[in-house]
Amino acid sequence: MDWIAGSLAGLLLISATACAPAAGSSPPAPAAAVESSAAGASSAPTASATPPETDAAPLDPESTPGVTLSGASAPHQQPAYASKALDVLAALPVKGRAPKTGYSRDQFGQAWADVDRNGCDTRNDTLRRDLTAIALKPGTHDCVVLSGVLNDPYTATLINFLRGNTTSAAVQIDHVVALSDAWQKGAQQLSAAQRLSFANDPLNLLAVDGPSNLRKSDGDAATWLPPNKSYRCAYVARQISVKSSYGLWVTQAEHDAMARALGDCPDALAPTSLAAPPAQAAPAPGLVPAQAPVPVPPAPAAAYYANCAAVRAAGAAPIRAGQPGYSSKLDRDGDGVGCE
Repeated sequence: MDWIAGSLAGLLLISATACAPAAGSSPPAPAAAVESSAAGASSAPTASATPPETDAAPLDPESTPGVTLSGASAPHQQPAYASKALDVLAALPVKGRAPKTGYSRDQFGQAWADVDRNGCDTRNDTLRRDLTAIALKPGTHDCVVLSGVLNDPYTATLINFLRGNTTSAAVQIDHVVALSDAWQKGAQQLSAAQRLSFANDPLNLLAVDGPSNLRKSDGDAATWLPPNKSYRCAYVARQISVKSSYGLWVTQAEHDAMARALGDCPDALAPTSLAAPPAQAAPAPGLVPAQAPVPVPPAPAAAYYANCAAVRAAGAAPIRAGQPGYSSKLDRDGDGVGCE
């Protein structure tokens, strides 16, 4: 009997050892604690996680984040109308990339904060500016975009936007100069309010194809350019304008890539602020198509193009309402996008 009892004790010891976790390991998390990473907007806390956007900003916030910081503005004036992008590039400092130590999305404040205090979050401001044929959600003071059409500058394709848990990620708001890239090229020296301004500046924001935004990640001009080659001049000129406005620098590789991109359009202009059209004071009943984007005051004559051939020669096609040189004569169908 003693040998039977001994054998049973040995078997129990072996079984317990095999089932126990290894030393220093953690027990597996319960299945309910694992969240999905599928792309899509979340209108309420659910099992769906925020889609993997470059800067981890939530899609379609349900509330408008307020601003508690004062002085949320760029540290420098943006380049004047008719400033050539190549001239502005020549004035940017060229330095090595600083360490990414300390970077997080929180360093640039609350995502989509209402910096311009118009009552709308920045994502919806940008959707209203960049989309056409938009429908607005009733009861939101004409802020929240439910649907629209994006003429995507990165891929030169039309994308139908529909706000929803599984559809919103089709159109994302790209930081033309990525926050992480900015952090490594001078933004660490900006104040918290200036970084908040940077993350919500209309000049640095662009509604684009979601997958393209994810592929770009935090790349600069040396590592990523839009696949739509006709937009590269405008894209690089915009990056240059943003970096000039916030006192950021470029690496040598980035400078050279920008110069190459502008080589085909040496007269391309550095754009100025591209603000969203103002929201209406009161909402209209039902789904009301919004008015066409409100154009900014006309630029000086030097910033105009005689025709679409001149726009294409400058690498600025397609040209949108609010961009230097846009005029209604270049936009035959009146959709806010000329020389398509």
